[in-house]
Amino acid sequence: MKVLIQRVKQAHVEIAAETVGRIERGLLLLVGIEKHDTAQAVERMAEKVLAYRVFADSADKMNLNVRDIAGGLLVVSQFTLAADTGKGLRPSFSSAAPPDLALPLFDTFVRNLRERYPIVETGVFAADMQVHLVNDGPVTFLLES
Repeated sequence: MKVLIQRVKQAHVEIAAETVGRIERGLLLLVGIEKHDTAQAVERMAEKVLAYRVFADSADKMNLNVRDIAGGLLVVSQFTLAADTGKGLRPSFSSAAPPDLALPLFDTFVRNLRERYPIVETGVFAADMQVHLVNDGPVTFLLES
C-alpha cells in the first residue's frame, strides 16, 4: 500500500463538474493498493496517517498531526501509485491490486479512518476525478506499508 500525503490549505474532488468531497486545512491522501496488501496493513496505515506529524507547532516544527489541528482528510483512490516505473518509458501496473481486491481494501482504509476520526471525505473509487488542491508548503510524503 502506498499513500501519498499532501498537506493542504484546502482540497476538493469533482466528478463531472460536481464536488463529491471537500476539506479545508488538512491532508489529501492519494491511495494506491497493491496485490500483496492485507486488511491488517490497511489498518496500520490508517493509524500512521492519523498520527503522522506534518503540521507546525508554535515553534514552527513539524510536531502536530491532523487530529491536533482538527484538520480534514480527503481520501482518493489512485491505482497509478502502485506502478512499477523502474524499466522503460511506460509504467507497468502488474503490482497494482485488481479492482475486486483493491475496492474492499480501500473501503476498509476509509472505514478505519472514519472509526478513529470524524472529518473524512472521499472521492469515488475508479471514477474519472479531478482533484483540486492548494498544497501547503509544499509538504508531501510517500508512506508505504
